[in-house]
Amino acid sequence: MHELLADFPVVIELPVQWGDQDALGHVNNVIFFRWWESSRIAYAERAGIIRFKPDTTIGTVLASVKCDFRKQLLFPDTVLVGARLLKIGNSSFSLEHRLVSRKQNAVAAEAHSTMVTFDFKQQSSVRVPDNVRQEIRQLEGSRAVDGLS
Repeated sequence: MHELLADFPVVIELPVQWGDQDALGHVNNVIFFRWWESSRIAYAERAGIIRFKPDTTIGTVLASVKCDFRKQLLFPDTVLVGARLLKIGNSSFSLEHRLVSRKQNAVAAEAHSTMVTFDFKQQSSVRVPDNVRQEIRQLEGSRAVDGLS
């Protein structure tokens, strides 16, 4: 675990690919959004968010994502992408993401995303299930998180 991600319960490691670069020779911004997606999925798997979808019509949809770029990334490199809960509401939860470059030993970007628990049959948002809230509590541990009291 990297010290810049010590407070993140979910961290994934991804290689920077040659094809991730754009004409300017650095990693294209769209790649960062793929990495945020990968960290959201890893978080969802660990927190039980994905498991409640297959046997019901309930799942999640991405409502928003915002990224702040801090440093350029170049090939070759490896990135570590952390995800942690910022807050949980009635039908949504927000995640914080941090991307660390191994080569630069620095934060290269940070992001926030909001997921909404959604009933695809009814086409409306629904309350985050209690079992998912409990798994998130366990995953996050003693870290204070808005809405997880």
